[in-house]
Amino acid sequence: MKRALIGASLAAFTSFGLMGCGADNVQEQMNTSANGAANSDAIEQETGSLSFYTSQPDADAEALVEGFNEAYPDIDVSIFRSGTEEVVSRLLAENEAGAIQADVLLLADSVTFEGLKEYDLLMPYESSEINAIPSDFIDPDHMYTGTKIMPTVLAYNTNLVQDIPTSWDVLTSPESFGKTTMPSPLYSGAAAYNTGVLSRTDGFGWEFFEALSENEATIVQGNGGVVQAVAGGDSAYGMVVDFVAANAKQQGSPIDLIYPEEGVPVITEPIGITAETENEEAAKAFVDFVLSAKGQELSVEIGYTPIRDGVAPPEGLQSAADVDVLSSDLSDLLNTRESDKEQFRTIFGDH
Repeated sequence: MKRALIGASLAAFTSFGLMGCGADNVQEQMNTSANGAANSDAIEQETGSLSFYTSQPDADAEALVEGFNEAYPDIDVSIFRSGTEEVVSRLLAENEAGAIQADVLLLADSVTFEGLKEYDLLMPYESSEINAIPSDFIDPDHMYTGTKIMPTVLAYNTNLVQDIPTSWDVLTSPESFGKTTMPSPLYSGAAAYNTGVLSRTDGFGWEFFEALSENEATIVQGNGGVVQAVAGGDSAYGMVVDFVAANAKQQGSPIDLIYPEEGVPVITEPIGITAETENEEAAKAFVDFVLSAKGQELSVEIGYTPIRDGVAPPEGLQSAADVDVLSSDLSDLLNTRESDKEQFRTIFGDH
Protein backbone atom coordinates (compact mmCIF):
# COMPACT_ATOMS: atom_id res chain seq x y z
CA MET A 1 0.00 0.00 0.00
CA LYS A 2 1.55 3.27 -1.07
CA ARG A 3 -0.21 5.49 1.35
CA ALA A 4 -1.67 5.35 4.79
CA LEU A 5 -5.43 5.39 4.85
CA ILE A 6 -6.97 8.78 5.34
CA GLY A 7 -8.96 9.19 8.53
CA ALA A 8 -12.67 9.17 9.04
CA SER A 9 -14.85 11.70 7.33
CA LEU A 10 -16.56 14.71 8.87
CA ALA A 11 -20.25 14.07 9.30
CA ALA A 12 -21.86 17.49 9.13
CA PHE A 13 -23.81 16.76 5.93
CA THR A 14 -25.53 13.52 6.78
CA SER A 15 -27.72 14.03 9.80
CA PHE A 16 -31.04 14.08 8.00
CA GLY A 17 -32.47 13.12 4.67
CA LEU A 18 -29.18 12.03 3.25
CA MET A 19 -28.99 9.36 5.89
CA GLY A 20 -32.06 7.98 4.23
CA CYS A 21 -30.49 7.81 0.84
CA GLY A 22 -30.75 4.17 1.74
CA ALA A 23 -27.30 2.68 1.77
CA ASP A 24 -28.81 -0.80 1.94
CA ASN A 25 -31.08 -0.10 -0.99
CA VAL A 26 -28.23 1.44 -2.89
CA GLN A 27 -26.05 -1.53 -2.13
CA GLU A 28 -28.65 -3.86 -3.62
CA GLN A 29 -28.67 -1.90 -6.84
CA MET A 30 -24.90 -1.64 -6.83
CA ASN A 31 -24.56 -5.36 -6.67
CA THR A 32 -26.73 -5.72 -9.76
CA SER A 33 -24.93 -3.00 -11.67
CA ALA A 34 -21.42 -3.74 -10.64
CA ASN A 35 -21.70 -7.48 -11.10
CA GLY A 36 -22.34 -6.79 -14.75
CA ALA A 37 -19.26 -4.64 -14.88
CA ALA A 38 -17.20 -7.22 -13.04
CA ASN A 39 -18.12 -9.82 -15.65
CA SER A 40 -17.08 -7.66 -18.54
CA ASP A 41 -14.00 -8.78 -20.40
CA ALA A 42 -13.23 -5.11 -21.07
CA ILE A 43 -12.26 -4.47 -17.46
CA GLU A 44 -8.63 -4.65 -16.63
CA GLN A 45 -8.08 -5.40 -12.98
CA GLU A 46 -6.06 -2.55 -11.55
CA THR A 47 -4.56 -2.88 -8.09
CA GLY A 48 -3.16 -0.78 -5.29
CA SER A 49 -4.56 2.01 -3.17
CA LEU A 50 -6.51 5.12 -4.06
CA SER A 51 -7.28 8.16 -1.93
CA PHE A 52 -10.64 9.77 -2.74
CA TYR A 53 -11.36 13.31 -1.51
CA THR A 54 -14.97 14.37 -1.87
CA SER A 55 -17.72 16.68 -0.67
CA GLN A 56 -20.39 14.05 -1.28
CA PRO A 57 -22.34 12.92 1.77
CA ASP A 58 -20.69 10.03 3.60
CA ALA A 59 -23.28 7.42 2.63
CA ASP A 60 -23.15 8.40 -1.04
CA ALA A 61 -19.36 8.37 -1.18
CA GLU A 62 -19.25 4.99 0.51
CA ALA A 63 -21.89 3.58 -1.87
CA LEU A 64 -19.91 4.86 -4.85
CA VAL A 65 -16.71 3.26 -3.63
CA GLU A 66 -18.45 -0.02 -2.85
CA GLY A 67 -19.91 -0.07 -6.36
CA PHE A 68 -16.48 0.60 -7.83
CA ASN A 69 -14.95 -2.16 -5.73
CA GLU A 70 -17.47 -4.66 -7.08
CA ALA A 71 -15.75 -4.13 -10.43
CA TYR A 72 -12.27 -3.47 -9.06
CA PRO A 73 -11.94 -5.49 -5.86
CA ASP A 74 -8.16 -5.16 -5.71
CA ILE A 75 -8.12 -1.37 -5.42
CA ASP A 76 -8.20 -0.20 -1.80
CA VAL A 77 -10.03 3.14 -1.78
CA SER A 78 -9.89 5.43 1.26
CA ILE A 79 -12.29 8.37 1.62
CA PHE A 80 -11.80 11.81 3.05
CA ARG A 81 -15.10 13.66 3.16
CA SER A 82 -15.95 17.22 4.19
CA GLY A 83 -17.43 20.41 2.74
CA THR A 84 -15.78 21.55 -0.47
CA GLU A 85 -14.11 24.54 1.15
CA GLU A 86 -12.50 22.36 3.81
CA VAL A 87 -11.44 19.69 1.32
CA VAL A 88 -9.72 22.32 -0.81
CA SER A 89 -8.05 23.84 2.24
CA ARG A 90 -6.68 20.42 3.15
CA LEU A 91 -5.46 19.81 -0.39
CA LEU A 92 -3.71 23.17 -0.55
CA ALA A 93 -2.09 22.55 2.82
CA GLU A 94 -0.81 19.18 1.58
CA ASN A 95 0.49 20.86 -1.56
CA GLU A 96 2.26 23.49 0.52
CA ALA A 97 3.89 20.70 2.52
CA GLY A 98 4.85 18.86 -0.69
CA ALA A 99 2.82 15.79 0.25
CA ILE A 100 -0.50 15.62 -1.60
CA GLN A 101 -2.39 12.51 -0.48
CA ALA A 102 -5.42 12.65 -2.79
CA ASP A 103 -5.59 10.74 -6.07
CA VAL A 104 -9.16 11.56 -7.16
CA LEU A 105 -11.27 14.59 -6.31
CA LEU A 106 -15.06 14.87 -6.59
CA LEU A 107 -16.14 18.31 -5.36
CA ALA A 108 -19.04 20.69 -5.69
CA ASP A 109 -18.54 22.82 -8.74
CA SER A 110 -16.51 23.82 -11.79
CA VAL A 111 -15.27 27.03 -10.17
CA THR A 112 -13.49 24.99 -7.52
CA PHE A 113 -11.76 22.92 -10.18
CA GLU A 114 -10.83 26.05 -12.14
CA GLY A 115 -9.00 27.18 -9.01
CA LEU A 116 -7.21 23.83 -8.73
CA LYS A 117 -6.16 24.15 -12.38
CA GLU A 118 -4.53 27.48 -11.58
CA TYR A 119 -2.47 25.73 -8.90
CA ASP A 120 -1.45 23.04 -11.43
CA LEU A 121 -2.87 20.38 -9.13
CA LEU A 122 -4.76 18.39 -11.76
CA MET A 123 -3.77 15.81 -14.34
CA PRO A 124 -5.48 15.91 -17.76
CA TYR A 125 -7.48 12.80 -18.56
CA GLU A 126 -9.88 12.30 -21.46
CA SER A 127 -12.06 9.43 -20.33
CA SER A 128 -13.52 7.13 -22.97
CA GLU A 129 -16.91 7.75 -21.33
CA ILE A 130 -17.15 11.49 -22.11
CA ASN A 131 -18.70 10.94 -25.53
CA ALA A 132 -22.02 10.40 -23.74
CA ILE A 133 -21.74 13.58 -21.66
CA PRO A 134 -22.81 17.03 -22.92
CA SER A 135 -19.76 19.09 -23.86
CA ASP A 136 -20.90 22.00 -21.66
CA PHE A 137 -20.04 19.86 -18.64
CA ILE A 138 -16.55 18.83 -19.79
CA ASP A 139 -13.48 20.98 -19.17
CA PRO A 140 -11.93 21.74 -22.61
CA ASP A 141 -8.51 20.91 -21.14
CA HIS A 142 -9.89 17.60 -19.76
CA MET A 143 -8.80 18.42 -16.23
CA TYR A 144 -12.27 17.63 -14.87
CA THR A 145 -15.71 16.41 -15.97
CA GLY A 146 -19.14 16.91 -14.41
CA THR A 147 -20.68 13.82 -12.81
CA LYS A 148 -24.30 14.85 -12.15
CA ILE A 149 -26.80 17.72 -12.34
CA MET A 150 -27.50 19.41 -9.02
CA PRO A 151 -29.83 22.43 -9.23
CA THR A 152 -30.51 24.51 -6.13
CA VAL A 153 -34.28 24.83 -5.80
CA LEU A 154 -36.91 26.25 -3.50
CA ALA A 155 -38.10 23.74 -0.89
CA TYR A 156 -41.09 24.28 1.35
CA ASN A 157 -42.79 22.59 4.29
CA THR A 158 -46.12 21.25 3.07
CA ASN A 159 -47.73 21.69 6.51
CA LEU A 160 -46.73 25.34 6.78
CA VAL A 161 -47.12 26.54 3.19
CA GLN A 162 -50.57 26.43 1.61
CA ASP A 163 -49.98 28.55 -1.50
CA ILE A 164 -47.24 26.85 -3.47
CA PRO A 165 -44.73 29.50 -4.60
CA THR A 166 -43.46 29.83 -8.14
CA SER A 167 -40.73 32.44 -7.63
CA TRP A 168 -37.66 33.08 -5.50
CA ASP A 169 -39.40 36.33 -4.55
CA VAL A 170 -41.34 34.51 -1.84
CA LEU A 171 -38.16 34.36 0.25
CA THR A 172 -37.97 38.14 0.53
CA SER A 173 -41.68 38.71 1.05
CA PRO A 174 -43.25 39.58 4.43
CA GLU A 175 -44.96 36.16 4.62
CA SER A 176 -41.55 34.44 4.90
CA PHE A 177 -40.08 36.71 7.59
CA GLY A 178 -37.94 34.51 9.82
CA LYS A 179 -39.05 31.38 7.93
CA THR A 180 -36.20 30.73 5.46
CA THR A 181 -33.06 28.61 5.86
CA MET A 182 -30.14 28.57 3.42
CA PRO A 183 -26.60 27.08 3.37
CA SER A 184 -23.48 29.13 3.97
CA PRO A 185 -21.03 29.81 1.11
CA LEU A 186 -18.33 29.92 3.77
CA TYR A 187 -18.72 26.13 4.14
CA SER A 188 -20.61 24.76 1.15
CA GLY A 189 -19.10 24.85 -2.33
CA ALA A 190 -22.57 24.66 -3.85
CA ALA A 191 -23.67 27.66 -1.81
CA ALA A 192 -20.53 29.56 -2.80
CA TYR A 193 -21.30 28.89 -6.46
CA ASN A 194 -24.93 29.92 -6.00
CA THR A 195 -23.91 33.14 -4.30
CA GLY A 196 -21.58 34.04 -7.16
CA VAL A 197 -24.20 33.33 -9.81
CA LEU A 198 -27.18 34.98 -8.10
CA SER A 199 -25.23 38.10 -7.13
CA ARG A 200 -24.47 38.57 -10.87
CA THR A 201 -27.96 37.79 -12.17
CA ASP A 202 -30.41 40.49 -13.14
CA GLY A 203 -33.31 40.56 -10.74
CA PHE A 204 -31.17 39.21 -7.87
CA GLY A 205 -27.80 40.88 -7.18
CA TRP A 206 -26.52 41.58 -3.68
CA GLU A 207 -29.86 43.29 -3.06
CA PHE A 208 -31.43 39.83 -2.97
CA PHE A 209 -29.08 38.70 -0.21
CA GLU A 210 -29.56 41.94 1.72
CA ALA A 211 -33.31 41.40 1.52
CA LEU A 212 -32.88 37.83 2.80
CA SER A 213 -30.86 39.14 5.71
CA GLU A 214 -33.44 41.80 6.49
CA ASN A 215 -36.06 39.04 6.35
CA GLU A 216 -34.02 37.19 8.99
CA ALA A 217 -33.13 34.15 6.92
CA THR A 218 -31.28 31.51 8.94
CA ILE A 219 -27.84 30.41 7.72
CA VAL A 220 -26.63 26.84 8.29
CA GLN A 221 -23.48 25.12 7.09
CA GLY A 222 -24.75 22.72 4.44
CA ASN A 223 -27.73 21.50 2.46
CA GLY A 224 -28.48 18.75 4.97
CA GLY A 225 -29.12 21.37 7.62
CA VAL A 226 -31.51 23.21 5.30
CA VAL A 227 -33.63 20.10 4.71
CA GLN A 228 -33.63 19.31 8.38
CA ALA A 229 -34.95 22.79 9.18
CA VAL A 230 -37.68 22.73 6.51
CA ALA A 231 -38.81 19.13 6.96
CA GLY A 232 -38.75 19.55 10.73
CA GLY A 233 -40.91 22.68 10.60
CA ASP A 234 -38.31 25.10 11.96
CA SER A 235 -38.47 26.89 8.60
CA ALA A 236 -41.20 27.11 6.00
CA TYR A 237 -38.81 27.63 3.07
CA GLY A 238 -35.30 26.60 2.12
CA MET A 239 -32.74 27.10 -0.64
CA VAL A 240 -31.39 23.61 -1.19
CA VAL A 241 -30.05 21.17 -3.77
CA ASP A 242 -32.99 19.40 -5.37
CA PHE A 243 -32.11 15.77 -4.69
CA VAL A 244 -31.68 16.39 -0.96
CA ALA A 245 -35.24 17.67 -0.67
CA ALA A 246 -36.54 14.93 -2.98
CA ASN A 247 -34.94 12.23 -0.85
CA ALA A 248 -36.55 13.62 2.30
CA LYS A 249 -39.92 13.75 0.53
CA GLN A 250 -39.61 10.13 -0.55
CA GLN A 251 -38.99 9.15 3.05
CA GLY A 252 -42.28 10.73 4.06
CA SER A 253 -41.14 14.11 5.36
CA PRO A 254 -43.58 17.04 4.87
CA ILE A 255 -41.43 18.73 2.27
CA ASP A 256 -41.72 19.43 -1.44
CA LEU A 257 -39.77 21.45 -3.98
CA ILE A 258 -40.19 23.67 -7.00
CA TYR A 259 -37.89 24.94 -9.73
CA PRO A 260 -38.60 28.72 -9.57
CA GLU A 261 -39.64 30.45 -12.76
CA GLU A 262 -36.55 32.70 -12.84
CA GLY A 263 -34.32 29.64 -13.23
CA VAL A 264 -31.88 27.87 -10.90
CA PRO A 265 -28.10 27.74 -10.40
CA VAL A 266 -26.67 24.30 -11.17
CA ILE A 267 -23.50 22.58 -10.05
CA THR A 268 -22.18 19.37 -11.57
CA GLU A 269 -19.87 17.90 -8.89
CA PRO A 270 -16.94 17.43 -11.28
CA ILE A 271 -14.40 14.67 -10.90
CA GLY A 272 -10.67 14.98 -11.60
CA ILE A 273 -7.32 13.30 -10.94
CA THR A 274 -4.53 15.01 -9.03
CA ALA A 275 -1.25 15.65 -10.81
CA GLU A 276 0.57 13.94 -7.95
CA THR A 277 -1.38 10.67 -8.07
CA GLU A 278 0.73 7.62 -7.35
CA ASN A 279 -1.73 5.21 -8.97
CA GLU A 280 -2.68 6.79 -12.28
CA GLU A 281 -4.31 3.73 -13.81
CA ALA A 282 -6.50 3.09 -10.77
CA ALA A 283 -7.50 6.76 -10.70
CA LYS A 284 -8.49 6.62 -14.36
CA ALA A 285 -10.50 3.45 -13.72
CA PHE A 286 -12.36 5.22 -10.91
CA VAL A 287 -13.19 8.22 -13.13
CA ASP A 288 -14.33 5.90 -15.92
CA PHE A 289 -16.61 4.02 -13.54
CA VAL A 290 -18.27 7.20 -12.20
CA LEU A 291 -18.97 8.44 -15.75
CA SER A 292 -20.01 5.06 -17.16
CA ALA A 293 -23.64 4.00 -17.63
CA LYS A 294 -23.33 1.69 -14.63
CA GLY A 295 -21.86 4.42 -12.47
CA GLN A 296 -24.53 6.87 -13.56
CA GLU A 297 -27.33 4.36 -12.91
CA LEU A 298 -25.92 3.85 -9.45
CA SER A 299 -25.91 7.60 -8.97
CA VAL A 300 -29.60 7.72 -9.93
CA GLU A 301 -30.38 5.05 -7.34
CA ILE A 302 -28.79 7.27 -4.72
CA GLY A 303 -31.05 10.09 -5.90
CA TYR A 304 -28.93 12.24 -8.19
CA THR A 305 -29.89 13.54 -11.63
CA PRO A 306 -27.46 11.92 -14.08
CA ILE A 307 -25.24 13.95 -16.36
CA ARG A 308 -24.87 11.20 -18.96
CA ASP A 309 -27.22 11.09 -21.95
CA GLY A 310 -29.60 8.16 -22.00
CA VAL A 311 -29.92 7.71 -18.23
CA ALA A 312 -33.25 8.94 -16.80
CA PRO A 313 -33.35 11.14 -13.66
CA PRO A 314 -35.02 10.02 -10.42
CA GLU A 315 -38.76 10.56 -10.12
CA GLY A 316 -39.68 14.14 -9.29
CA LEU A 317 -36.45 15.73 -10.54
CA GLN A 318 -35.93 17.60 -13.78
CA SER A 319 -33.46 16.23 -16.32
CA ALA A 320 -30.47 18.22 -17.57
CA ALA A 321 -32.41 19.11 -20.72
CA ASP A 322 -35.39 20.48 -18.75
CA VAL A 323 -33.61 22.64 -16.17
CA ASP A 324 -33.67 26.42 -16.79
CA VAL A 325 -30.09 27.18 -15.77
CA LEU A 326 -28.81 30.43 -14.26
CA SER A 327 -25.07 30.74 -14.86
CA SER A 328 -22.18 33.17 -15.00
CA ASP A 329 -18.66 33.36 -16.39
CA LEU A 330 -16.46 30.75 -14.65
CA SER A 331 -13.28 32.85 -14.67
CA ASP A 332 -15.16 35.76 -13.14
CA LEU A 333 -16.66 33.49 -10.48
CA LEU A 334 -13.20 32.10 -9.70
CA ASN A 335 -11.52 35.49 -9.45
CA THR A 336 -14.19 36.91 -7.18
CA ARG A 337 -15.06 33.87 -5.05
CA GLU A 338 -13.21 35.08 -1.96
CA SER A 339 -14.53 38.63 -2.28
CA ASP A 340 -18.02 37.20 -2.79
CA LYS A 341 -17.70 35.26 0.45
CA GLU A 342 -16.49 38.37 2.22
CA GLN A 343 -19.49 40.27 0.92
CA PHE A 344 -21.76 37.49 2.17
CA ARG A 345 -20.00 37.65 5.55
CA THR A 346 -20.55 41.41 5.63
CA ILE A 347 -24.27 40.90 5.11
CA PHE A 348 -24.89 37.84 7.30
CA GLY A 349 -21.87 37.61 9.59
CA ASP A 350 -19.80 34.45 10.15
CA HIS A 351 -21.63 31.15 9.65
